Amino acid sequence: MQHTHQPVTLKLAHINDTHSYFEPSSLQLTLNLRDTPFGVALCQSPTSEPTAHISFTPYVSAGGFARIATRVKQLRDEANRQKQGFLFLHAGDCFQGTLFFSLFKGQANAELLTQLGIDAMAVGNHELDIGNEPVAQFAAAVPFPLLAGNWDLSQESRAKPWRLNTCRNVFSWDSNTRSAHYITKWVNGEPVAVFGLSLDKMADIANPDSDTPFVDAIETAKRTVQRIHAAGINKIILLSHLGYDADIALAKQVDGIGVIVGGHSHRLQGDFSAIGLGADDDYGYKVGATHIVQAGYHALTLGHSEIEFAADGTVTQLKGRNELLIGRRMFLDSGLNNDIGEQNEGVAHYQAIADSLAAQDNVVVCEKDVNIQAILRDKYLPQVRHWQQAVIAHATQRFRHVRLPDERGGSAIAPLIACSFAHVLNLHHYDVAFAIHNAGGVRNSIESGKVSKSDIAGKVLPFAVPLGVYDVQGQDIAATLEGAINNALNNGVNGTGSGSFPYTHNLRYRYYVNAPLGKRIRGLSICINGTWQAVEPHQWYRGASSAYTMKGKEGYSALLNMRGEGQLTSLTMADCFIEYLQRNPTALSAPISVEQGILCFQAEAGVEHA
Repeated sequence: MQHTHQPVTLKLAHINDTHSYFEPSSLQLTLNLRDTPFGVALCQSPTSEPTAHISFTPYVSAGGFARIATRVKQLRDEANRQKQGFLFLHAGDCFQGTLFFSLFKGQANAELLTQLGIDAMAVGNHELDIGNEPVAQFAAAVPFPLLAGNWDLSQESRAKPWRLNTCRNVFSWDSNTRSAHYITKWVNGEPVAVFGLSLDKMADIANPDSDTPFVDAIETAKRTVQRIHAAGINKIILLSHLGYDADIALAKQVDGIGVIVGGHSHRLQGDFSAIGLGADDDYGYKVGATHIVQAGYHALTLGHSEIEFAADGTVTQLKGRNELLIGRRMFLDSGLNNDIGEQNEGVAHYQAIADSLAAQDNVVVCEKDVNIQAILRDKYLPQVRHWQQAVIAHATQRFRHVRLPDERGGSAIAPLIACSFAHVLNLHHYDVAFAIHNAGGVRNSIESGKVSKSDIAGKVLPFAVPLGVYDVQGQDIAATLEGAINNALNNGVNGTGSGSFPYTHNLRYRYYVNAPLGKRIRGLSICINGTWQAVEPHQWYRGASSAYTMKGKEGYSALLNMRGEGQLTSLTMADCFIEYLQRNPTALSAPISVEQGILCFQAEAGVEHA
């Protein structure tokens, strides 16, 4: 007997790009209270100008998994009372980002996401920064489905100790139907299908194993919708880690998807300008008959909506919003705007500012879930706090990081990090002659003062990417440097961003901006045993880079001409730099010199790198 479709109302909660931000973040807001009763009264006071701009910049404790858990429980209870279905989805990129991942890899994410009670998660690109194995270990540790419907696992090697195609909760690409495996959620007797898609160019920005490629997302989506309809289901949700623009493009080309729950682009839909966080597209941006939602990043916000599906599967209404989850306490700077008058008036105005903040419809004051707090406190925070307190060096000045060299020079820290790669790997007997590090692999400058393990692994080098060692010919070193700089500068190529700019150890060269492609690196030399010598085009040299650049991404394709496949080490970028600073505690106390940093200047013939 054929199923008779019925209309259904579903409450959806969603997060994305949480990047191991389990604890709350300190967030500065900007509140303009001019048009509130408080602001009007203050403007009319004898000490204020009639046109005074009444604005305040409070700091709040925002987000974190414990607050998300509390808010999701409230929404779930609400759905139960209203006899609605409830679905809680994560649109990918839970890995990387903080010291919690650097120390515990996927273990902490597995436990805390399980505690949150998510119904399904998409596979993001950062889940695959260090290959398939951590994802397989993560999948084995969680009870919820991982949706990656365009990930072809059909040819995965049986020799791997951790395999994905044997994980029953990984819903990947079906090589027989060339469509996505999907899950079905029953809402008041009505089936709702949920399938997932990830970036089909995953190999360009992450490190999936070569035997598990990602296939075309659009074509997979079209065939999956057809397959779901053929199974008698007409209510469809896509859980996507394609990015906001790609979600819009997909919605224009693929019919039959009611809602796309997205990630990757860190888009915070909605108008948060009243608290100084800007405004984006309306929540639930509609393309044709498809609604697209995305909920920011770093576990600061939670998106939720009430979705009404008609009997024919179309979404007749989507009502919802993104919410910034904050604590009750607020910190005000002692100094207010000059228009306000006395600096100590901030204390007197505290309650009015707090009331105005709580009155925003996209801000929710939220208590922390005690169970998640206990897990963090008892299991993970002790080691995190130890690293935060473990001082390994003292910086006598600020070591500035910039991606592209400017009038003040290049990064002062990236060359030192490249130096640490060679230094530490040679202590581990890898016999490295040079090292290259892409600018995007460094995320922050080092400020003057004490430097802890946490500063390095949690801020400067937060991506837990292993280092690789390889043998390449001199001509390929030159081609690598040129390719990376071309990419960073968009010089004759369609670049992917300034993060590819190469900072080096034991290499120096000149890059000529206006020379023909393939002939822009000149005067390339290498330091061997303390002596600079010309790099010979056909001689073999051993280098070190992150696993990311070693795979030829973002202009580094010449490294793929290495002898064999190279060798990945067990050391991450942060591991090397931490060990280097521990062995050389004065490394950050010497004046920054040309040799330590990068000197780049626009000359008549090009850009010189020393």
